[in-house]
Amino acid sequence: MAMGKYSRVDGRRSSNYCSTITIVVFVGVCLVGVWMMMSSSIVPIQNSELVSDDTQNEVLNEVQKKIDDNDSRQFEDSSGNFPLDAAKRETDIDSSQGGSNTDAQDNQTLPDKGSEDNVEENPEATTEENSEDKTEPEEEPKKHKEQNSGDGEQNAGDGESNSETGETKMEGGETVEAEQAISEESTDESKSDSNEDEKKSEANENAVDTQLENKAESQSEETKEEKVEQNQEDNSDSAGEEHIEIQAKDQSSNEVFPAGSQSEILNESTTGNGDWSTQMVESKNEKESLQSTITKQNGYGWKLCNVTAGPDYIPCLDDVQAIRRLPSTKHYEHRERHCPDEAPTCLVSLPEGYKRPVPWPTSREKIWFNNVPHTKLAVVKGHQNWVKVTGEYLTFPGGGTQFTHGALHYIDYIQKTLPNIAWGKRSRVILDVGCGVASFGGYLFDKDVLPMSFAPKDEHEAQVQFALERGIPAISAVMGTTRLPFPSGVFDIVHCARCRVPWHIEGGKLLLELNRVLRPGGYFVWSATPVYRKVPEDVGIWKAMSELTNKMCWDLVSTSHDRLNGIGAAIYRKPTSNECYEKRPQNEPPLCKKSDNPDAAWNIPLQACMHRVPVLPSERGSQWPEQWPRRVEKAPYWLKNSQVGVYGKAAPEDYTSDYKHWKTVVSSSYLKGMGIKWSSVRNVMDMKATYGGFAAALKDLKVWVMNVVPINSPDTLPIIYERGLFGIYHDWCESFSTYPRSYDLVHADHLFSDLKKRCQLTAVIAEVDRILRPEGMLIVRDNVEIVSEVENMAKSLQWEVRLTYSQNKEGLLCVKKTFWRPTETHTIKSAIS
Repeated sequence: MAMGKYSRVDGRRSSNYCSTITIVVFVGVCLVGVWMMMSSSIVPIQNSELVSDDTQNEVLNEVQKKIDDNDSRQFEDSSGNFPLDAAKRETDIDSSQGGSNTDAQDNQTLPDKGSEDNVEENPEATTEENSEDKTEPEEEPKKHKEQNSGDGEQNAGDGESNSETGETKMEGGETVEAEQAISEESTDESKSDSNEDEKKSEANENAVDTQLENKAESQSEETKEEKVEQNQEDNSDSAGEEHIEIQAKDQSSNEVFPAGSQSEILNESTTGNGDWSTQMVESKNEKESLQSTITKQNGYGWKLCNVTAGPDYIPCLDDVQAIRRLPSTKHYEHRERHCPDEAPTCLVSLPEGYKRPVPWPTSREKIWFNNVPHTKLAVVKGHQNWVKVTGEYLTFPGGGTQFTHGALHYIDYIQKTLPNIAWGKRSRVILDVGCGVASFGGYLFDKDVLPMSFAPKDEHEAQVQFALERGIPAISAVMGTTRLPFPSGVFDIVHCARCRVPWHIEGGKLLLELNRVLRPGGYFVWSATPVYRKVPEDVGIWKAMSELTNKMCWDLVSTSHDRLNGIGAAIYRKPTSNECYEKRPQNEPPLCKKSDNPDAAWNIPLQACMHRVPVLPSERGSQWPEQWPRRVEKAPYWLKNSQVGVYGKAAPEDYTSDYKHWKTVVSSSYLKGMGIKWSSVRNVMDMKATYGGFAAALKDLKVWVMNVVPINSPDTLPIIYERGLFGIYHDWCESFSTYPRSYDLVHADHLFSDLKKRCQLTAVIAEVDRILRPEGMLIVRDNVEIVSEVENMAKSLQWEVRLTYSQNKEGLLCVKKTFWRPTETHTIKSAIS
């Protein structure tokens, strides 16, 4: 509860007249309501019912005593009837205002000597004018200093719009303004030449205000539970960002929250669970730092992960003890996923000197060295134009082992070799095996091609991390003993440029895995030394590859030589029928059993067999998809009306409705209503993608979306690939196979409520914190209970709450990660080498 303030007026009135006016005013206050009092924000006026008769009597006694002690003072009160939306209008005041404000929005009249004194209708505006005109003596009730020291906590219940259909909670920047005003008031009072009587009278005023505040506030706590939003403004460009206040005006749709006027978000500093005590009591009893307070109140004891990998920690790839127990590493088992028994709940540290990443497309050519402070690749691969150290940047000339003169020339060379590839038309989604720093994939964006690049976390230090920092999609993975986490027949092209994979050994098991994920009629582009070098080793590998691909019924459609780079490439095509399989003299490699599901891909051991090609017109894979961009909107031909979609409608209708829904949400809400600076967003993840509608709605932006289909969700990932997008299977009870600080925006639609049934939600949020960049955004859509829980965890992480919205028990949350890291550490023994 804030304390009110009274205007100082001419002291020449008689004491009797003062007594009469003051008593009449306070009786009016008791009947009509308690003062709406002003500190950090304007709060709704209190009902007279909240103040007991005893409180009223004590207040009157104190007032009478003050009048007797100092008859030179007179108090005139306004009725206090602020409009109910005054708190909302107050947020329109610029938080950067100093000691003056000539444009106060509420009408006010300053006391004028020799004329009847007027009522203050806007105490805050009066304070600002008084601070400007320091020649007039000024006397304000002193705020409790504890309220703005120590934890610096503020309680506010304003900025909430409640109705039967929706509730919106926004945060603004009033706290800083209020603290400045209080500081100025305190300074002016200390410098004022007021006499002893004025100081005594001021003390009496404080006593009255304190009694009224404490008693009324203690009763109001029992009648209303307030919720505080936290928003810490960063020290960079977000200081000037406008935050959107949503007013629930159009509640006809559950798909988006209604648009509203713009307002600053309340700059609250902390929140608590359960019953609250007053700020005065809390500040007296607890003088800990903001960090400790938030952690204690929310019950989340965040600590830094103490691991050998440090800022590059990937829990399922850095389990040192599990790797040591492996009986063999012959098939790259040590590069595969080995997740700890319990998912970590600690936070990964930041590299020293970490900065906001360079935006796309500049990031394709250079990134901050301190963000990925690794130099080994620059030493080993610098002569091949992979990466170089240039001052405070790592620069990428666009080269690779097979294209030292740049990826663009290499991409054009492949197109000229086989025009039917038709980059960005027929060939939209590709898989780049052993991608290095992913320059090939990075420049394919110029051709409207979407590359999924992967490489292991191996001696090629941080190659995938370089790719992600550059804004190029990539994951840490290896062709080892298990299937890749993709459905069958989804990639238009698979590419390997000196990817160091022994395709021909052990019955071609690894090449047969590529055959599984390659679309019928798709191409395998192999640019490697066996294609063009004539040394004995390469000749032997070429011969073995020729025999294997012939048995797999792959057609060698082209071999060519690139004179500029001094390399060659062979291009193979997967068959579109089973005719060749049936005519083979020997069943080698064998066809897989009919019971073998080619789409099963999560922790499934590799098998040296081939799946039959789908040929029926209604089967997925029997026809090539529509050309891009038509394929992103049109429902796949193999979705049948007899199939029930995820949301209960016929599958094609379900698909279409989902796309319409996300186009509306993105255009009406995400692009306009959350204060997201989309020009700074490049790497996006949808943690539960369903049909990929969210990614499809972003197709016109310069972003890419990693669509994740959880392993316990309906298997809709083939649909996502069919529409020219990409994605991956994953179990969110485990760590994702990516480096820390990989994504600018993470989206979770009704995921956490499902995960809470299977795994620890705290560990999931810690994983989100790991993969999200500082100043990155998390958008959560879920039931209100889950949204509230995630919001509390976000606050305990000192993330900025940008928006909360609820309607019909459904909630929406948008939070922004900060640079905050805890100081305490937690050692993960399994990750210590």
